[in-house]
Amino acid sequence: MKPVYVVLNAGSSSLKFQVFEASGREDPRVVYRGLFEGLGSAPHFLVKDRAGAPVAEAHWGIDERFGHEEALSHLVKWTREHRAGHALAAVGHRVVHGGTAYAGPVLVNESVLQRLEKLEPLAPLHQPHNLEPIRILHRRAPEIPQVACFDTAFHRNQPEIAQLFALPREMTRKGVVRYGFHGLSYEYISSVLASYDPKLAEGRVVVAHLGNGASLCAMSRGASIASTMGFSALDGLPMGTRCGAVDPGVVFYMLRDMKLSTEEAERILYTKSGLLGVSGLSNDMRTLRQHAPHDPDARRAIDLFVYRIAREVGSMVSALGGIDAIVFTAGIGENDRQTRADVLARLAWAGFEPDAAANDRNDARITQERGPAAWIIPTNEELVIARHVHSVVSAGKRQLAS
Repeated sequence: MKPVYVVLNAGSSSLKFQVFEASGREDPRVVYRGLFEGLGSAPHFLVKDRAGAPVAEAHWGIDERFGHEEALSHLVKWTREHRAGHALAAVGHRVVHGGTAYAGPVLVNESVLQRLEKLEPLAPLHQPHNLEPIRILHRRAPEIPQVACFDTAFHRNQPEIAQLFALPREMTRKGVVRYGFHGLSYEYISSVLASYDPKLAEGRVVVAHLGNGASLCAMSRGASIASTMGFSALDGLPMGTRCGAVDPGVVFYMLRDMKLSTEEAERILYTKSGLLGVSGLSNDMRTLRQHAPHDPDARRAIDLFVYRIAREVGSMVSALGGIDAIVFTAGIGENDRQTRADVLARLAWAGFEPDAAANDRNDARITQERGPAAWIIPTNEELVIARHVHSVVSAGKRQLAS
C-alpha cells in the first residue's frame, strides 16, 4: 500500500495543499494540487490533478460556518475517498519559524507545538496561521502523524559570524540572532542546481527568491552562507507589503514622536509598506508594471525594489568572496522578465552579460555563455516538505521495526 502525504500551507483565510504519493526511495510524486480560499466568509474549494485539470470543486455560502477546522475535515475525508487503497500516512506543514531549536523537520507533539507557539511574535503574519491546522488535526485526528518543516532550518548551519547582531551577548543567548527565511525554497534550488549545471552545485551562487515575500541567499557548495532576512521576515529587501531593512530609529520615531501604538507600527511595517507603501497603489508587480509608464509612484516602487536587490547582491558576493551564478525564483523572479533584466543591468560590474532574447523567452539560462551565469529555476517548496515527511515517516517505521 503506497503512503499518501498531504502538504499544507495555511494562511489567515486560505489553505493551500498538495497530495503526494511515495514509494521506496523515489521522490514523492504529486497527484493533486488544491486550495481553500475565502475561509470564514464564502469558502471555495478547488482541486486539480498533476496536469492542471480540475477534478473537484465546491462552494459554501457566506452564512455557513466554515473555517480552517471544517476545511481540514473536508480535505482529510476527500483525500481518503480519492486515494482508496492508499494510506494517509502523514501531513506535512510549512512553518515559517523554527527558532534555534530546529535545524530540520520534526515530528510534532505537544512539546514541539508549545515551543513553536512561543515564536509567534517573530513571524506574526505567518506563524499563528501555520500552527492552526496542526492544532486542529492534533485534536481531531491524533492518529495522523504531523511533520513541521521550517523556513529557517536551511540557514541554521551558517557561519556563526553571519548569524550575529552587534548586540549585548545576553540578547544573543536569548535567541536574538539572524535566522533567515524562505529556506524551503532555497533548499529546493540547492537540490537541483547540479541538474542545470554540475558546476553550480560546487560554486558560489546567489539565489533571489522574489515574490510577495523577497530575499536573497548566498550559497557555497549548495549550503547557505548568508541571507538578507534576519531575526524576522521584515528584514532585507522591500517586499509586497513589508518594508525590508529599515533603521531601527524609524521604529522609535514611530512610537515616540508619531505616537503610534506597538500594534499600529507593526501593522505598518508588515502590511502597509514595501511595494504597496511606496506606490500607494498595489503590492502586485503586474499591476505596478501596468501603471508605471504614467504613474511616477508605481515607477519609483519598482526602481527601489530593483536597486535594493542589486545592492544586496553585492553584500552576498562579498560574503561568498565572488560569484559564479545568480538564480531567479518565485513569482516575480520566475515571471517578471523586466525585473530580471534591470537587476542584471545593475550587475554588469560582476561580469554578467544578459541574453535579452533568452530572458524574454523565460529560458533556463538568460546570460551569455561567457562570464557568470544567470538562471531561472522554478521553486518547489511543497516537494521539499513531502521529501521531509517521507524521510521522517520512513525513519519512524525503521525505528519501530528495530
